Amino acid sequence: MKTVKTTLALAVLACVLLGATAAFGSSATPTAGTIHVFAVQQGLSRNSAIVITGAIGDYGKTFSIDKNGTTDPNGKYLKVVLQDGTFEANTVALGKKLGQARPTIYGTTCSGQFVGRSPVALFNGTGRYAGITGSVNMTVTGAYVLPRYKSGEKMGQCNTNAEPIGVYTSNTGSGKVRFSYGSHPPSRESARGN
Repeated sequence: MKTVKTTLALAVLACVLLGATAAFGSSATPTAGTIHVFAVQQGLSRNSAIVITGAIGDYGKTFSIDKNGTTDPNGKYLKVVLQDGTFEANTVALGKKLGQARPTIYGTTCSGQFVGRSPVALFNGTGRYAGITGSVNMTVTGAYVLPRYKSGEKMGQCNTNAEPIGVYTSNTGSGKVRFSYGSHPPSRESARGN
């Protein structure tokens, strides 16, 4: 079961994140306010589609990166690539929460579900998101179905060491963001934290 939890936590981690920008093609400069994040992934993919509404609105994709901003399928940070710019998110704490989540498991049907919550800090924006700071309180809800052994002494039992054969993950959150267009945005090191 630990393998399943770890695989799901890593997959979910990449799904999570947020963005911001002009709603419906508006070219107005984003302003401070509350944003709402929506992302749903399919399967165990670590990249996902994302939609952000509220004080800013945009859509795009998220990609898993490492602490230095380099693409990494096992990274603990996310790069959010939207139509009008990009930014990064520190998802280390969320990953820890998901790794510690105690899923509800239904042994007779080889299925389960889990929920994890944590704030996610935003930083290192480009384009219309230059100078972004703030955080979003993310909730990750997941469900999965595991395969059964097809032969051997465990035939018919749940294979808790295998990847799930069905996965659903919903990532939602809201929080406040600000934009500092001055000459002193937060440094990569201070924003990345862990």
